Amino acid sequence: MRTMIGFFAAFALGAFSLVALADSEPQLEGLKCPISKQAIDAEQFVEHNGGKVYFCCENCPGAFSKDNEDHVARANHQLVASHQATQAKCPISGGNTKDNQSVEVEGVTVNFCCKNCKAKVNGEEGDARLKLVFNADAFAKAFVVGDAEEAEE
Repeated sequence: MRTMIGFFAAFALGAFSLVALADSEPQLEGLKCPISKQAIDAEQFVEHNGGKVYFCCENCPGAFSKDNEDHVARANHQLVASHQATQAKCPISGGNTKDNQSVEVEGVTVNFCCKNCKAKVNGEEGDARLKLVFNADAFAKAFVVGDAEEAEE
């Protein structure tokens, strides 16, 4: 009986480890290349802000410039969309967020600290909205790449 319980415990632990490992993998379905805005190729990526940013072809990683505001905002957005980054603070103020103060930005729900920050983002459209929430400064103060528990600290 003990052998059987030990076997099931080991099996459950192994299954749990596989689920935890699977959850740590980026979610690539539906991601777009930050350069071409085409579907990504999982083999084409570069390291960025502690995560992986994926591209559509072998040419786009070379075209990716961390100095280009458009590329950085789209790359940071991809880190959040792929579940590599988790929101910890308001991207406008850096303050604590509220669930009832959220806006969807290109398929990603972003929470804000107050109605004023939410209104600022709602007042923008398209790339301007994306840049406001995912530019280098906003990303640095609001998002954590890696373990979601780090974002709660």
